[in-house]
Amino acid sequence: MKMIIVIIKDNDADTLTQAFTASNFRVTRVASTGGFLRSGNVTMLLGVDDNQVDSAIQVVRDSLPPKGDAKRATLFVVPVNHFEQV
Repeated sequence: MKMIIVIIKDNDADTLTQAFTASNFRVTRVASTGGFLRSGNVTMLLGVDDNQVDSAIQVVRDSLPPKGDAKRATLFVVPVNHFEQV
């Protein structure tokens, strides 16, 4: 299992949330700040099976294509050693 962490500008959050849910991914949104002038960001967390990582990343690429040289998302994929729902 992997945790995908996606950091995007807050004005892209609704678009990406809808794209994830339309592709049957569960997503948790967390408001965050950072970067230049402490602009509003959203951090999205997705827990996915190893074989779903590429599909989830493709959803981001399809939903938020770069505008010129500007990138619109930062992604981290990290291993999950333990997962439990209580």
